[in-house]
Amino acid sequence: MSTVSQPETPAAEAPAPATSPVRTSTVGRIFAAVAVAEAITWAGLLIGMFLKYVTGTTEMGVWLFGRLHGGVFMLYVVVTLVAAWKLRWSWWVALVALACAIPPLVTVPLEIWLRRSGRLTDPAR
Repeated sequence: MSTVSQPETPAAEAPAPATSPVRTSTVGRIFAAVAVAEAITWAGLLIGMFLKYVTGTTEMGVWLFGRLHGGVFMLYVVVTLVAAWKLRWSWWVALVALACAIPPLVTVPLEIWLRRSGRLTDPAR
């Protein structure tokens, strides 16, 4: 049986290297960090409410995470409005981002969606 050798592909015909991924803007990175912090403080508040109202062991979790979550929630609203303006989100994206802060832990999937859809990158790129 004879083998047929394939000709080598010249360098000019080699596939082009993959382009570098688009980097998240500074505002996008700040938004992502605050979105994750908002979800973490929500989780802490939920655990604190469980300890206070279900087990009746302590009120410390609600006391601590209630304050933390309130502050991070307000920061999230401000950062969302700034991100919507700087990153030129449409009005419905901004409203969805604001609404996602109300149910517990929804800001994390929102941040993933915004990152994957390119909405956390600089619009000038």
